[in-house]
Amino acid sequence: MRARTALPVALTVTLLGLMGCGAGSGADDDAAGASRSSSASPAQPPASSDPDRSATPGPVPEVLRFTATTVDGKPFDGSTLTGKPTVLWFWAPWCPKCKAQAAETAKVAADRAGEVNVVGVAGLDKNAAMKDFVADTGTSGFPHLSDEKGDIWKRFEVTEQSRYVIVDKDGRTVYEGVLPSGEGLAEKVAGLTG
Repeated sequence: MRARTALPVALTVTLLGLMGCGAGSGADDDAAGASRSSSASPAQPPASSDPDRSATPGPVPEVLRFTATTVDGKPFDGSTLTGKPTVLWFWAPWCPKCKAQAAETAKVAADRAGEVNVVGVAGLDKNAAMKDFVADTGTSGFPHLSDEKGDIWKRFEVTEQSRYVIVDKDGRTVYEGVLPSGEGLAEKVAGLTG
């Protein structure tokens, strides 16, 4: 009888230990990204017909149904990302890890232009600092959203800066993690574009 109760207790302790350890460490982020990929499935388009949606290929996945404003003050509609793999890079202007990721992120955006969407999601500071970061890091080749209130960060369950969320063309999250200095980003994107 003791063996039957010991196994569930040991499993529970092990699982709780795994969940609490390594949050944001990078190594365990692959597992977190894999577990999220099954939870985000594409949603069906709304019943009403919207003339602006005609330019968007296929149904808009629920995860891409958001609007925002860029650091330059322009409106941004997440539905425009539909149909292509998308890299969402969550950063903060004062973050040294984010600055270290900037060059590789900009390179992937330039190398995969037309194949992959790359969008920066700036938070944890004011818009003026966000604009300075974009100018200082040479990352103006792709859009950056000003998420001062953290709405998009919450939508993608991002709890710390310097995170990538990679969504496939169908809107499924296939990776969520740090990627120090952007290392491995090009390979992850290449795997989605064939």
